[in-house]
Amino acid sequence: MAIIELPKYPTRHGYMSEKIQRDYIASAVSKNLLPTEAHRMAEIVSLNAPSVVSKPIQFWQLYSVLGQDPIVRIVHSFYERVFADEDWFTSVFARVGGIGHHINTQASMWIDVMGGGPYYHGAEFRLNFHHNHNAMQLMNEKGADRWSQLMLETLDASADQMSKDPRVRISINTFLSHFMTKYSKEFAFENRSLFGETNPPFKRRINFMKMTEQAIEALSEDELSTALVERGVDISKYDGKEALVSKALMM
Repeated sequence: MAIIELPKYPTRHGYMSEKIQRDYIASAVSKNLLPTEAHRMAEIVSLNAPSVVSKPIQFWQLYSVLGQDPIVRIVHSFYERVFADEDWFTSVFARVGGIGHHINTQASMWIDVMGGGPYYHGAEFRLNFHHNHNAMQLMNEKGADRWSQLMLETLDASADQMSKDPRVRISINTFLSHFMTKYSKEFAFENRSLFGETNPPFKRRINFMKMTEQAIEALSEDELSTALVERGVDISKYDGKEALVSKALMM
């Protein structure tokens, strides 16, 4: 089972991170993606991504894996596409400011929400003002579809910015999907945006002490490995499922 030493970068809450975290958790609980007690679970609310690769990265944990530079480069690549697009789309952004302005503000918002600290001054008030005044012309199905297509192209071309951790892209997809769903409700348009695979339903922690021998034997090798690692066991000493089952029965 793969383990990555994390965090790679120090994290802290920003102006938006805690509010967005609460909103996402509430939404995910309603969809049975997270357990009802998720807001009290350290591995979920922590800003540091779990080291065990089988556990998903929540999008407020992304900074702990990526740091600042890859986030900025992804946003930079996106706005290069935006400012090279058709006039009906590009002109809305150009009226607000040049490409540098948009890179700075969007990257600040991403870093803030992803656990990098207080970067996006004004928080949701600023974000809402921008969408209701500066970008209102694009807050519809046509604008959302074009924005999403350019972002999808950006993400597909930015694999080298996402580290070798396969969870990063999935977490970014989850981040973008959450916000696009939020905007589609606020501005009453159909959400057709698809960025790719998103975080799967949360797997509850396995408690061997409350399981029968038969139930432990029925677990997959990956489930056994994950549960043992969580308890501080060096699984490199146990070769194969039978050995893992024997160790689990001793816990």
